[in-house]
Amino acid sequence: MGVTLKLATSLDGRIATSTGESRWITGPDARLAAHRLRAEHDAVVIGIETALADDPELTVRLEGYDGRQPARVVLDSRQRLPAQGKLARTARDTPTYVVSAGPPSESLTSLGVRMLRVGATDGRPDPRAVVQALAGEGLDRLMIEGGGQVAASFLTAGLVERLEWFRAPILLGAEGRPCVAALALAALGDAPRFRRTAVEPLGEDLWERYERA
Repeated sequence: MGVTLKLATSLDGRIATSTGESRWITGPDARLAAHRLRAEHDAVVIGIETALADDPELTVRLEGYDGRQPARVVLDSRQRLPAQGKLARTARDTPTYVVSAGPPSESLTSLGVRMLRVGATDGRPDPRAVVQALAGEGLDRLMIEGGGQVAASFLTAGLVERLEWFRAPILLGAEGRPCVAALALAALGDAPRFRRTAVEPLGEDLWERYERA
């Protein structure tokens, strides 16, 4: 079982402007590499805010690729995933899960969305319970793709084993949206620590790879 956190950010660790604009921070080479990473995982995990803001497909889109698509997982405590969005509309074609602390939404299950009910922490699906529930579905290799709150919750729970960080040569400033939300650290010694294993230029961007120290 393994959890990878994938980040695509500005140099100062921002994933969007203050207005939410995020397409595209990184260039085409970085995005292709991210699609190859998706193909290596069993599931791609996002939070509901990312689903609402971006209406993503979360599929592997590579020329000539005919392999298995990863499952799409949305952490959605209030089951707000739109029935008309890309994820729900294609749930019968690509396994799509909504993980919630409440009972299943019939409007989503009728479209083929698979509902998982887990315990909650501060009103959000508990990361450890999420990992266990997905493992029960045969989904062991997870890639977290967004947003900042989801990243922070998995980091705080000590579940992230690898970082795949794509960094673009731009600055968005403090008003930009951070890639990791508050970790509530009281001391440097409490910070999650990682060891860099590789650095690779991708066009104008930089791909940094880390493993948990």
